Order: sequence, then C-alpha cells, then structure tokens
Amino acid sequence: MTLTAQTSADGATVTMNVIGRFDFNIHHDFRQAYENSGVGIKKYVIDMKGTEYMDSSALGMLLLLRDHAGGEASNIRIINSSRDIKKILEIANFNKLFNID
Repeated sequence: MTLTAQTSADGATVTMNVIGRFDFNIHHDFRQAYENSGVGIKKYVIDMKGTEYMDSSALGMLLLLRDHAGGEASNIRIINSSRDIKKILEIANFNKLFNID
C-alpha cells in the first residue's frame, strides 16, 4: 500500500493517490497528508486509480478528512474508483457526502 499527496501549484488543492489497499495500515499517512498540507486548501481530490481494496476503516478516514475540510462545506472529490469501490461508497451512502466520479 502506498499513499502519495501533492499540492497544486496555486496551493488550493491537495490530491492524494491511494495505491493498493485503502485500509487502517495507511491511517497515519492519510491523516498526515491532509493535516500537513498547509493553509488555504480549498479542495481535496482522492485518486483511487490504483486502489485495489477498501474497508470500513477507509470510510472512517474519509469522514475524518471531511470533518477536517469543513464538514458539509467541504469540497472533496473521489475519482477513478473501480466499480467495486464505487459500489462500497454507494452502499455506505458516501455519494451523498462526497463528489464521486
């Protein structure tokens, strides 16, 4: 499992790429990625192109990110999810909390 995070040139967007398993093993790195991203972040993008697996702890991490980003006012997009990952997100009703592409 790997997590990478990049901040856009304008400093407004953080993109996190989750490769492999999105589970509790990356909890610390995931949290550090958004907590240490700096001030002025307006948007978070979670790129799941390389995500093979997602469990309930990953759902919890996404909720913690949402709280950090401003709750209902947050701007978080989840992109490039596989069909199976999208199904998990929809069953958990995360399509009502996040922008899922």
